[in-house]
Amino acid sequence: MENSGQAAECRFDLLGIGNAIVDVLAPVDAAFPQNNGMTPGSMMLIDADRAKALYGQIRREKEMGGGSAANTCVVASNMGARVAYLGKVAADAPGQAFAADMQAAGVYFPSSPLQGDAGENHPTARCIILVTPDGQRTMNTYLGACVTFSPEDVLADVVRASKVIYMEGYLFDPPDAQEAFRTAARIAHEAGRKVALSLSDRFCVDRHRHAFHELVRGHIDILFANEDEICALYQTDDFDEAARLVSADTHFAVLTRSERGSVIIQDQQRIVIDSVRTQVVDTTGAGDAYAAGFLAGWTSDRTLAECGRLGSVAASEVISHYGARPLMNMRQDMDF
Repeated sequence: MENSGQAAECRFDLLGIGNAIVDVLAPVDAAFPQNNGMTPGSMMLIDADRAKALYGQIRREKEMGGGSAANTCVVASNMGARVAYLGKVAADAPGQAFAADMQAAGVYFPSSPLQGDAGENHPTARCIILVTPDGQRTMNTYLGACVTFSPEDVLADVVRASKVIYMEGYLFDPPDAQEAFRTAARIAHEAGRKVALSLSDRFCVDRHRHAFHELVRGHIDILFANEDEICALYQTDDFDEAARLVSADTHFAVLTRSERGSVIIQDQQRIVIDSVRTQVVDTTGAGDAYAAGFLAGWTSDRTLAECGRLGSVAASEVISHYGARPLMNMRQDMDF
């Protein structure tokens, strides 16, 4: 199995880079998303006024630190990996809560918060996640401080000290953030580290298809995507065709297919992984958890099949309850 082979030199197994967001989870009836102009199961960006109005309409089940890569980092830490995270918050109460949440989860979070007027103009981000009775989640995201993430926020010493750098597609929107991705990838590769990318959402792919193609071909060692995202990237409805095309662009891709499990592609060879059966309560963070389990396995020198199994186990635990974080210590799942 191909791996980085540098664990003894690394302070961290995994470094996540992404949108630092406070997640607000709210159960709603099946009609609520469409009645409020949303596409069920999608993610949409909203402004501060919309965030405030929506926040007042819902019954808030949970509020916690969130963001796609942050969720991956927390789950990986829960599974025993050594983890760091870079993301932008403001010096406000939600920002302080986010930092405390990451620290409590065992994740090193050295990013400096926005101070003064910059923080007031860009408060800490939040994502209002509406969960319908079938477990589907519809996300409304106010990005706030996240949009200020720039190459200056890529801490080179932390990148060099991390075996894998994992970046989320949700962050890939402002030009400064796009340059930050390339900066992180360059520093990582110069240090002999690996770079992983999650496409995150079809919304992101549709906005940045050409740039994602360039990123995958030129900077990414491990690509994570679900079936919808990879088909959107290659503009096809045929999963097998999308899998064939991605194998020509990168030698290592991990593609999830919900209840149909996942497919790992390395050097044009495929490994099919079964899903782990569970009762679905809330699918928020399923892909994030899968990536966490996979990378926790990969950075501890497991076979690709074992990495896929750990990804499926982590995803099944997360979707069995509200919220994108595990409710149990999952380190025992690493012992097999």
